[in-house]
Amino acid sequence: MIITYECNHEVVHIAESANDLDVEFDIRMIKEEHGEQLKQIQQKFEENNVLTDVMFYPYANQRYRVIVRQDYYVDFILALMKYRLLKRVEWK
Repeated sequence: MIITYECNHEVVHIAESANDLDVEFDIRMIKEEHGEQLKQIQQKFEENNVLTDVMFYPYANQRYRVIVRQDYYVDFILALMKYRLLKRVEWK
């Protein structure tokens, strides 16, 4: 099953690429205040007991590199949807 999604381009730009067993996301927040949503997602994943599920690397100018293990991919996508960074998520 494949997941597709549509970004809320008024809030965020997301580029995704495969990296061995992980998926890397290049995320750029359009406005600084929307960075709080991503920080809430980061906190959600940091509170669980798995250290390597989703790793966040902040950069200047509201850019983030996020590395997601394959087995947490769906959880991460749904978290993006929950915090309204995505408009649509669809399973094909």
